[in-house]
Amino acid sequence: MKRFVELALVAACLSLFMGGPALAAPALPPVTVTGGQIAGVDEQDVRKWLGIPFAAPPVGDLRWRSPQPVIPWQGVRAADAFSPACAQTATWLPNPKSEDCLYLNIWAPRNARNLPVMVWIHGGGYYGGSAAQPSYDGRNLARHGAVIVTLNYRLGVLGFFAHPELSAESAHKASGNQGIEDQIAALQWVRDNIAAFGGDPQRVTIFGNSAGGESVAQLMASPVAKGLFQRAISQSGNFGVPLNASENAYFSRQSAEDRALTYAKAVGSTHISDLRQLSVEDLHKVAYYTLPSVDGYVLREDLTTTYTQKRHNDVPLMAGWTADEGKDLAPELVFTQTFTAANYQALVTRLLGHAPSSELLAAYPGATDAEAKASINRLSNDWWGWRIWYWAGLQAREGKARPYLYYFAHMPAQPKPCYYGCGVGHGAEILFVFDNLDAEKRDWTPQDRQLATRLADTWVRFAKDGDPGKDWPAFDGRSDRVHIIATEKDAKETQTLPDFSLFSPPSEPQK
Repeated sequence: MKRFVELALVAACLSLFMGGPALAAPALPPVTVTGGQIAGVDEQDVRKWLGIPFAAPPVGDLRWRSPQPVIPWQGVRAADAFSPACAQTATWLPNPKSEDCLYLNIWAPRNARNLPVMVWIHGGGYYGGSAAQPSYDGRNLARHGAVIVTLNYRLGVLGFFAHPELSAESAHKASGNQGIEDQIAALQWVRDNIAAFGGDPQRVTIFGNSAGGESVAQLMASPVAKGLFQRAISQSGNFGVPLNASENAYFSRQSAEDRALTYAKAVGSTHISDLRQLSVEDLHKVAYYTLPSVDGYVLREDLTTTYTQKRHNDVPLMAGWTADEGKDLAPELVFTQTFTAANYQALVTRLLGHAPSSELLAAYPGATDAEAKASINRLSNDWWGWRIWYWAGLQAREGKARPYLYYFAHMPAQPKPCYYGCGVGHGAEILFVFDNLDAEKRDWTPQDRQLATRLADTWVRFAKDGDPGKDWPAFDGRSDRVHIIATEKDAKETQTLPDFSLFSPPSEPQK
């Protein structure tokens, strides 16, 4: 089973992911980084360096191992083109793909000095996506006063494979979160090298959407990532990590190893030595359900336990979700696209993990097929938001650093046609955060452009000092402490927060 996120990103999104025109700007003087010297590209007010290796290529005997040190090179390496995306099964990404993919990209304002650093982790359900997607181009965001980094990490079966033989050969006696380890390796590279690009290694913000936002939650909970970042922003992400002990079985090491062994048997090569001989194409012939796991190394336990025991990376957190992403996420969250009155209550139970209360069923009715479809979409959106709400509440209660919560309710200009993320759907805020509206051809309004400028400023302000601004109060569990992102022209009904009292805390399941 594939994950919940950009599965349906097909034809309408191809233009978003296509590469830009060939570079014609002059090369910059070499910069010395881990492994050797690189030369980037001068784009007038912004400079960029693309395709910088932060780890050795994870190929051959290094397939499925923890990321290894960069292999040094001689001379000056051109850093003027994106690397291939990591090998993946996503059909909606036309970029070149390769198992040799552990590279990152940097944008910095001209004469940057001691600026905050923002490290973007792309989404894609842990099975797809790339740091090179045009919507993630860091040039415009860098203009707001930050050094921007985007990175690749291993995906799918190559990035989240928890085989017992891999655990046995690992120095950490764990496997299954190779993709998250890649993110940590990239952050270690940033710590060691970003000053050469004008960035402050003591003001690093991790931010990402969907699976990238979930990765932010994992990095905040991981002892391996301690000290590598000082702020965190999670956009629509919190399903790829257990909230409480009752969810640990779903994310457990045993469950992950069982999935890996079942997959290996289907491929026909049960031993790692044999699996390493197979081509990527052969590996991708068999479907693999990609999910991070509580491996005992990268992730040791559920968030509730981590936070109540004060074992999390206690940094300022900004998290949020959009007003209408449930319709995009629902099919993957309940494992079907058939929503009817007959299967409605079973689907709600599957989504929540327990039988719904009568109060919840009254608020989300499903007596007819039309009601069932509308309520599943709305409930998926609200359940998604509740998980983020709950996580921010953990930080508010157990942490010293302040959390901030947002609800993106702005209805942007729409692409035509639109297959995924329509309305205020999943990922609707990404183009605004990067101030990259022109990455998609839409009839953008002045209100859209003003909001993009404001959000980019806000994200950079948070990266600078851990505070998004005086008009945005810290979250303390109250609804009036959720910052609603909207314009005067947005419909008032889209700005109404769900009644989260209908959702039980993970530690207190409803009967």
